[in-house]
Amino acid sequence: MFDKFKDEGGEMVEGRNENVEETSSVTESTSQIGIGELMGKRAKLEEAIDYVGLMIKNLKEKRTLLEKDIEEESVDIKNLKEKLQKVSEYIEEENRGIEELANKRKRVENEADEVGTIINSLRDKLSGVDRVIDDEGSRVRKIKESRDSLNE
Repeated sequence: MFDKFKDEGGEMVEGRNENVEETSSVTESTSQIGIGELMGKRAKLEEAIDYVGLMIKNLKEKRTLLEKDIEEESVDIKNLKEKLQKVSEYIEEENRGIEELANKRKRVENEADEVGTIINSLRDKLSGVDRVIDDEGSRVRKIKESRDSLNE
């Protein structure tokens, strides 16, 4: 490429006017072909590719954050579900306990009713015994009164 600027001894020398003219004609033909415009478009495309790459990176970061958030929510929901299951088991246990207490209360009530019936029965019997005693007491008094009236 630089051979044009060397003399016969191999030393660099100033180029001739024809070389300058040749260089300017190459520049003009390059502009005519549109390489400058093509290079400008390529630069814009590279910028667009960089921008798209940045957008993709941001989307990946957002997706990663969403995946993390979803996983955290999933863990939280599983924990809540376990807690709710425990609460449900506790409620069932309490309901069984309440049912047992209700049955026990019912048995005690029935026993109390039986005791009440026995008390009423014994009261009636005692009333009967009391009447018999009163009757016997009255007879004994009458007998005494009649004996006392005979002795007088």
